[in-house]
Amino acid sequence: MPGDRTSLPPVRLPSDAELARDALAAPLLARAVRLARWAGPGTRVGAGGELVDEQLPAAAEVLGLELGELGDDLEEGDGEAYASEAWRVAVDTGLVAVEDAEASGERASEGASAEGDETGRVSAGAQLGLITSGAPQDILPLWVEALDVVFADATAPILDDLAAVIDDDGEIDFDALDWDPEAEAEFLEGVLGNLYLLTVADGGAAEGAVPLPVLAASMIVPDDMGEPTDDILEQVSEAMMRLDDQFQLLEPIGLVTYTPVDEALMVEDAEGAESALPVDEDDVSRYGLVRLTPLGLYGIRSRMLEAGVDAPAVGDLADKDARALLDGIAHFPELSARAETEQWLARRAPADAARDLLMAARGTDPGAPLRRLHCQQALSLVGAEAEPAVREVLDSPELGGLARVWLAELGAGEVPAPPESMIFWLAIDTIAAQLSAEGEPDELQELVEGLVGQHSGFFDAAWRVEHPATADVLEAMGRLHRDRGVSKEARKAAFRARSRA
Repeated sequence: MPGDRTSLPPVRLPSDAELARDALAAPLLARAVRLARWAGPGTRVGAGGELVDEQLPAAAEVLGLELGELGDDLEEGDGEAYASEAWRVAVDTGLVAVEDAEASGERASEGASAEGDETGRVSAGAQLGLITSGAPQDILPLWVEALDVVFADATAPILDDLAAVIDDDGEIDFDALDWDPEAEAEFLEGVLGNLYLLTVADGGAAEGAVPLPVLAASMIVPDDMGEPTDDILEQVSEAMMRLDDQFQLLEPIGLVTYTPVDEALMVEDAEGAESALPVDEDDVSRYGLVRLTPLGLYGIRSRMLEAGVDAPAVGDLADKDARALLDGIAHFPELSARAETEQWLARRAPADAARDLLMAARGTDPGAPLRRLHCQQALSLVGAEAEPAVREVLDSPELGGLARVWLAELGAGEVPAPPESMIFWLAIDTIAAQLSAEGEPDELQELVEGLVGQHSGFFDAAWRVEHPATADVLEAMGRLHRDRGVSKEARKAAFRARSRA
């Protein structure tokens, strides 16, 4: 999964209580709970704790009401398959406790025929009580355990011909399967990581569905490839079919909502139709659409954190100090930065928060300009209650310009005019902040050209500004300004600033 902090925007998640409700409503976990409540000392299990074949019809009957909600799509044997899957989740998450199942299995293999000889001791697991009495912080880890079970199933080998891979000892010959468990898991982790990034990139919440071809291509098509080759298209097509199966397994645990690949496409491929990536929206919908649910975002983030990936969430900084807030939101998307700041402010008195923010905005380090920009934005959320604290810094060389701009935007009276040196210092600081936040977008080009146009002799004054970023800002202005003559002036000014320094 992705590990670079800058590549992982913060995710906005519902409350733990809402997520826990979603977890309990996930169809697969609900089935596991139902079976756990049904099971007892007479429930017959095999050596690995699985329900014996003779027990599956009864388990399927227990789930009959719930499975009936699936409509008429169930085929013969599906109910028992659902029961077997749900039972495995119940056992592996501790909803059910199975003791001595292995010993019971050994007795059965030795020829014992009594009905109870295949019966391990089955009882309610320690986790079952959490379903009704546990806090959200108890339910969510239980759901993550269930997700781990399903993930393992989704990356298991597909056994089309089981007999062909059974060796002389009756064991599965995994070499004959041409199956690499680590590679399978890594591929699905990568797909889910990319889906996570696509979901949170524009504000940190689950919104639009992602076409399955986009996910498959994100793992296979090289970034620098123009037109995909036939070989690459074939690999994408194969990956899509595998992912189609995997997302259908992951949907019942509540990780995703999924529209499967149109079965007619498989018929077309079988009849020799040319395979290619879809080219229009109507075509895309036939190739599968997947969306992470809010619970899915929580689950993938939990797996990332477990793997040591720094995956921030809005609210992580609410208890931190002002410096941690301003540094932390430095590269957040706008909506996420605002949401994080609002949570931080909600825990503090407005006047105290304003003073803490202004104190944290001071400094000459490389991150200081961006801190000041976010400080100004945070103060706008505080409103008029921040005015006394802002007026206290009017004489500050670093904050005086920011303070005047903020007071003017507030509509406050008696705002002293800034000295010329403060105007130019603020201009350099503002551009330095924008460069740090966004690189060199079109909006910054307009800002640069506007500043130069408003101040005749801008560069004659700007190179003298006592700001650590002066030379770098002037060089950037030379790159950004579309007038060649002005660009040359900016580069000269940058050289003079470096020489003075």
